[in-house]
Amino acid sequence: MEIYISNAAGKPIYQQITDQIRAAILSGKLREGEALPSIRLLARELQISVITTKRAYEDLERAGLIETQPGRGSFVAAKNGELLREAALKRVEDALEQAIDAARSGGIGADEVRRMLELLLEGEEYGQPD
Repeated sequence: MEIYISNAAGKPIYQQITDQIRAAILSGKLREGEALPSIRLLARELQISVITTKRAYEDLERAGLIETQPGRGSFVAAKNGELLREAALKRVEDALEQAIDAARSGGIGADEVRRMLELLLEGEEYGQPD
């Protein structure tokens, strides 16, 4: 598992770790039951504090994405269907926000954006051509 830390990211290091592991789990790159590096190993590899990696793992566990088994380590938790749906909704919301920003900067009104969305959905079932 590769994690990249940036001092220029504008986010705390633990949050960068949390975000990258979350993305890997939700995208399927990390699979259910797969072991994560130990907190100490990850801290050593990233050359950061063990406290920082522990915080990231605790956040992931609270979110239900990983499970920690004393003496065994941390593992990707069984996928929660609602969690996956929420992640998909968030991706759609982010994409729509970008589209709205592009429309605003291009002088395209809300009614025209709605018509474009309706046309894109018409004859398709969520991206699957008829």
